Amino acid sequence: MSTDDAARTHSPGDLNDPATDPMEVARAAAAVIAERTGAPSHDVALVLGSGWGETADRIGETLAEIDNTDVPGFAKAAVAGHSGTMRSVAIGDTGRRALVFGTRTHFYEGRGVRAVVHGVRTAAAVGARTIVLTNGCGGLKEEWPPGTPVLISDHINLTATSPLEGATFVDLTDLYSPRLRDLARQVDPGLDEGVYVQFRGPHYETPAEVQMAKRIGGDLVGMSTTLEAIAARHVGLEVLGISLVTNPAAGISTTPLSHAEVIEAGQAAAARCGDLLATIVGRL
Repeated sequence: MSTDDAARTHSPGDLNDPATDPMEVARAAAAVIAERTGAPSHDVALVLGSGWGETADRIGETLAEIDNTDVPGFAKAAVAGHSGTMRSVAIGDTGRRALVFGTRTHFYEGRGVRAVVHGVRTAAAVGARTIVLTNGCGGLKEEWPPGTPVLISDHINLTATSPLEGATFVDLTDLYSPRLRDLARQVDPGLDEGVYVQFRGPHYETPAEVQMAKRIGGDLVGMSTTLEAIAARHVGLEVLGISLVTNPAAGISTTPLSHAEVIEAGQAAAARCGDLLATIVGRL
């Protein structure tokens, strides 16, 4: 069966169609990934945000690479500095595999919440038990200069939405796994942690909004991750969240914010972040 035939065979419908079951789309995506990678399952999944792009190369050998557009429910990368492919990567010589998403769908793209969390649901459908969610973000603490990785201990979701539909009640008390954060600190004892605040975007936060985030308990601000984390808990995945501080948040620094600055900080920290995450994944 050709790749195109496989994709058509597993085509389950439009994620934005209320009549479509998003879990069925995830299962269809998992079937294509299994066919294209030759692996019936993967052990861990990673979503790579800005600054984390070298991680896959450092985890191990890439055994297969798939264009997002070949897999049901996925789309090409919409943000500069992200990769529009997913990779099946050997985790060292352990015999285990990681499914690495080189990009994510952001809420501000307007493709709907189902599309935002489709990668997470697909990760569960391919058999992963753990997911690592990374991002590039603004830091609210002066002691976190650009290039600092920070563990996410909790989040505040300011998107005014949820990936859960209907009367679906999910406890988020320990959403960001204490066990995995402890494991990360075994790899790098200097890792700090903080509360991540997701705004809708795509505009950056105003200084007043950053101060609001700080006063309600936030330490990091960005435009991703929280919806994915909620969906991950719902499908039974253990979640590790790590932010890369790419810039001080608005008003913390007098320098105007720019996406070019985010990309530059990510490139400068790529080796450190890639090694850190690769070592963590190797110990999961």
